[in-house]
Amino acid sequence: MNAHEIDYHIYGEEMQYVEIELDPQEGVIAEAGSFMMMDSGIKMDTIFGDGSEQNKGFLKSILGAGKRLLTGESLFMTAFYHAETAGKKRLSFASPYPGKILPIDLSRFGNKFICQKDAFLCAAKGVSVGVEFSKKLGRGFFGGEGFIMQKLEGVGMAFVHAGGTTAQKELAPGETLKVDTGCIIGFTKDVNYDVEFVGGIKNSLFGGEGLFFATLTGPGTVYVQSLPFSRLASRVWAAAPQGGGKDKGEGSILGGLGNLIDGDNRF
Repeated sequence: MNAHEIDYHIYGEEMQYVEIELDPQEGVIAEAGSFMMMDSGIKMDTIFGDGSEQNKGFLKSILGAGKRLLTGESLFMTAFYHAETAGKKRLSFASPYPGKILPIDLSRFGNKFICQKDAFLCAAKGVSVGVEFSKKLGRGFFGGEGFIMQKLEGVGMAFVHAGGTTAQKELAPGETLKVDTGCIIGFTKDVNYDVEFVGGIKNSLFGGEGLFFATLTGPGTVYVQSLPFSRLASRVWAAAPQGGGKDKGEGSILGGLGNLIDGDNRF
């Protein structure tokens, strides 16, 4: 299916949002909860799946929605349409945590891009958001993203979100890049994705980097993020006060004095 042609602009640095410009009858699809703001004259609709199977019968719509459950997403997505007959309308979608929004022109990547399960933000109406199953047992168990990743298919624009700073790597045929399994944003369809054991007892037990690397072999394009959400969440959880709001004793005595100074006398 040909996707709608949309114009866009990405604003911000650490907490970005993408503003999309719609001509009459154009539309976009988005994950629930990513909407930020829009002009009047844009209609919003809730659809099964991504809506790409909407005109192919009820059963295919149900199957398309069911695929989204496998990636941990909601059964539904939100579609936005320019409902008027003249003029341009704008709407915006925000990133869920600090990082970057990457515009992916699917027509440049063979009409298919594979990304981690929670990376997709929004796309032109007509882009299909499906499921990519791992064909390798090792990759499924140890690849960080499990057996299932998302695949974006079509010829339009899609937008994915990543944490921290992003890097784009162009891999030549046979060239391999080793990446922390959680730091992958996505890659083009010709990239071969597998996992590799770190090796060595000391590395495995005390290295602190996990037991496996992701190995990405070209040809193709790979996008990598410096701060996957799982890493951010684990650091926040580790630093959070434990047990009724008391801190973990950082600075110990000084920490207690700090509590007295700022009026919090809980020790």
